[in-house]
Amino acid sequence: MSAARKLWFLVLAIAFFVPAGLLMAGDDPVKTASPQTQMDENKRVLQALNRFTFGPRPGDAEKVRALGLDPWFEQQLYPEKIDNAAMEGRLAPFRTLKMSTRQMVESFPPPQVARMVENGRMSMPSDPGERAIYESRIAAYKQQQARKNDAPAADAKDTKADMKVDGQSDAQMTQEQRDKRQKEQEAAMYAEVGAVQLLEIPPEERYQKILKMHPNERLDLAQSLKGEKVMDLVDGMSPPQRETVLAIVQPQAVVGGELAEAKLLRAIYSDRQLEEVMTDFWYNHFNVFIGKGPDRYMITAYERDVIRPHVFGKFKELLVATAQSPAMLFYLDNWQSVGPKSALAKYGPAGPRQMGGFQGPFGRRRQQQRAQQQAKNRPSGLNENYAREIMELHTLGVDGGYTQKDVTELAKVLTGWTIQDPQRGGDTRYNERAHEPGTKYVLGHEIKEQGQYEGLEMLDILAHHPSTARFVCRKLAMRFVSDNPPQGLVDRMADIFMKKDGDIREVLRTLFHSPEFWAPDTYRAKVKTPLEFVVSSARASGVDIQNALPLVRNLNRMGMPLYGMQPPTGYSTKAETWVNSSALLSRMNFALTLGSGRLPGTTVNPQLLLRGSAPQDPDAALAALEEEILSGDVSSQTHAVMQKRLNDPEVTQRKLDDPDRTPNYGAIAGLIMGSPEFQHR
Repeated sequence: MSAARKLWFLVLAIAFFVPAGLLMAGDDPVKTASPQTQMDENKRVLQALNRFTFGPRPGDAEKVRALGLDPWFEQQLYPEKIDNAAMEGRLAPFRTLKMSTRQMVESFPPPQVARMVENGRMSMPSDPGERAIYESRIAAYKQQQARKNDAPAADAKDTKADMKVDGQSDAQMTQEQRDKRQKEQEAAMYAEVGAVQLLEIPPEERYQKILKMHPNERLDLAQSLKGEKVMDLVDGMSPPQRETVLAIVQPQAVVGGELAEAKLLRAIYSDRQLEEVMTDFWYNHFNVFIGKGPDRYMITAYERDVIRPHVFGKFKELLVATAQSPAMLFYLDNWQSVGPKSALAKYGPAGPRQMGGFQGPFGRRRQQQRAQQQAKNRPSGLNENYAREIMELHTLGVDGGYTQKDVTELAKVLTGWTIQDPQRGGDTRYNERAHEPGTKYVLGHEIKEQGQYEGLEMLDILAHHPSTARFVCRKLAMRFVSDNPPQGLVDRMADIFMKKDGDIREVLRTLFHSPEFWAPDTYRAKVKTPLEFVVSSARASGVDIQNALPLVRNLNRMGMPLYGMQPPTGYSTKAETWVNSSALLSRMNFALTLGSGRLPGTTVNPQLLLRGSAPQDPDAALAALEEEILSGDVSSQTHAVMQKRLNDPEVTQRKLDDPDRTPNYGAIAGLIMGSPEFQHR
């Protein structure tokens, strides 16, 4: 690491522990201002853009000033009134975004669905593209099984060979291994050559040639292509063709990849910015992990049909929608929860009537076999996972006043809420035979027996509980104001939450108009999460994104894979979670790569960023870009360090003896986006 790079890294490391507002004050840190003190109008606009959007784009501040802060905020609260045609155009190639879960499972089959076709339990699709996907998945499964079967045989041969010193079987085994290895190497070589030849022919012809390949040839082709080479293979193809070829390589990656790309593109380009921020907030609040089985396919519908339509509505409606979604039922295991005294627990799936009716010895044997099978398939019993998390993480909070007894009773209330065939994309259903009968007592409330309506009654109680109001409003204040929000603000938001029946718009209005939100010491006081940093960098730099997957991969490296938080807590928005040396280095490298135009799938247009001006002096270019990206909010310390790096070849991307001294505007922008001030919002 160069001396300049080390100095820059040190500045970043220090700055992450100090709000940017204090850094900008110079050597004498300012004292914390009182909540009554208000920031000036320019900073108010930037405060709103930094908190209620994923960061300003070039020209956004002027637009908000022209419209007025209050009208702009009200407009954001009603996203349906904001034209979104351009955004929809960017998302049009991603067909999975509009598919049902069942359609996705059938079009991009997981292994178990492909095996159902192989076993004759499902018919092979007639469409050539879908047929190629299934054939390739079946071939991949057969290859995997062959390797598993070969492994014990190879181990046995190894054991026999060890027992014989000069035996013929030893020599024969070694030759077999050599032959097999040679065939694999030849197949890989021919696949690599074939891949190169494929890239040289037109997209339509390339697509048709892939479909005509033998399934094993397609697998060899897929194994020979890694990373960006896969994208080269589908370059120029239509969206359906692109999806088909990528699904031949890995079907589940198509579903997850399109979902992740769409999230980033919406966050970067949508004019409905507050809707995107709130969709991310509520998804994180009601977190579901994409890596758990069928949830890989369920999350698209979960975010689209459950989270997004309710981000500005009543909290109860959002709570009920998440509770009844297949994604949440599967993620927190409520779909398998069975009441200890339910009919399903007593008699199993067949029920009491099917247990009898057999006559004679043969009938008794069948009865015994069926009883044994039912015992084997019988659900394990009451599952308290969702009941616990709905109180601890979704409503009341860990200190919300519930007990373990309440958790158990709520779990009984929610028995019977299940999924019909989750592996094939089935929907939510209520199974009365799994429901625990009798009266339950939760949080001091008597819940009389009424089947699935017991759950709805409890969700209503939880949604209107004072602890829920305080817990949810504190999380909102943490997201929009500070890691440790003023209690007075949380109390006022919670009061509105209770008075307005959990109306999220009204709670956000209270926050927006609060003096605490506009206090000077909140300005650039929040550290951006990796998602916020990556998206705000793309927005601030004005880059054009043709392929968002490289952005997705950078988020993975920064420790925040989209939809990838396994615990139900969701990702933290607190600075302490994201402040470490590895994270700082990743951010700095990403900013320079993005700004310099070296990130695949993106195009930099410095003239868009500079909006017409093109200073030829590097210092002037730095000053102009500081004003454009950070409105001049740069400390003298940060500015001095960036000045020292203006001629660093790592930043300028040119040789020292290069006579062209024109500033590399994109690289300078990357330097600014790696600055301490930009890393705060």
